[in-house]
Amino acid sequence: MTASDSAATALMTFADIGKAFGQGASSITVLRDINLSVARGEIVALLGPSGCGKSTILNIIAGLLTPSTGVARYAGKAVEGLNHQVGYMAQSEHLLPWRTVAGNIQAPLEIAGQSRQAMTRRVAELIDMVGLKGFAEAYPSQISGGMKKRTALARLLAYDPETLLMDEPFSALDAHLRLHLQIELRALTRRLDKTLLFVTHDLEEAVTLGDRCVVFSARPGRIIKIIDVPLPPDRDIMRLRYDDAFPKICRELWSLLAPELENSPA
Repeated sequence: MTASDSAATALMTFADIGKAFGQGASSITVLRDINLSVARGEIVALLGPSGCGKSTILNIIAGLLTPSTGVARYAGKAVEGLNHQVGYMAQSEHLLPWRTVAGNIQAPLEIAGQSRQAMTRRVAELIDMVGLKGFAEAYPSQISGGMKKRTALARLLAYDPETLLMDEPFSALDAHLRLHLQIELRALTRRLDKTLLFVTHDLEEAVTLGDRCVVFSARPGRIIKIIDVPLPPDRDIMRLRYDDAFPKICRELWSLLAPELENSPA
């Protein structure tokens, strides 16, 4: 999908977004002049040095932060207060240790006031969807890191948000497990017709999952370039590294990011 296509069918737009924290001499500007459109059903990766405002972008469209300048819109309306059309998954799973896998997945359904019968049916469906069958009654301390991620993903999907916001969700996992979860995440996103906006420091992950990659400068973050990923929508993730386009895109991303990493504050 090209940038012009994205703008024409935008679900999310960031218009002249700037964000500063603090006041006066102690103020720190993390974002400056951000203009970005994300189309419905698109998967967009945000890359850049630490502290350049990538996570702030997620927080702004989620309604957790208000921009200092500019406006963020979701489905054509300015985001004011919490955006209930999005679901957020951070780097840490934040599972409740006293609740089972099923209990953790059920938590947002309880908040939504669903009936017990409806919750039971939905939790069972999600457990099967993310590959946790047989572990419904296990506690977080009894399952692997990958299973914790699956539980967090199922909880994210529980109330069926239109858009998924993910902040380095797989960064703490080994390469083999990360690859398998990437396969499942892209498949689920397509199958459930979700929009995905995610932050990553992993160039290969950005190209593996993304339809587009948005590259940010060092703080104050601005968009250096938006790169379309010319890989098929139904890409075979296990064999992507045999595609000549894959390393070429990774090299282009690295050529953009390397100077910014050198200039980024520690």
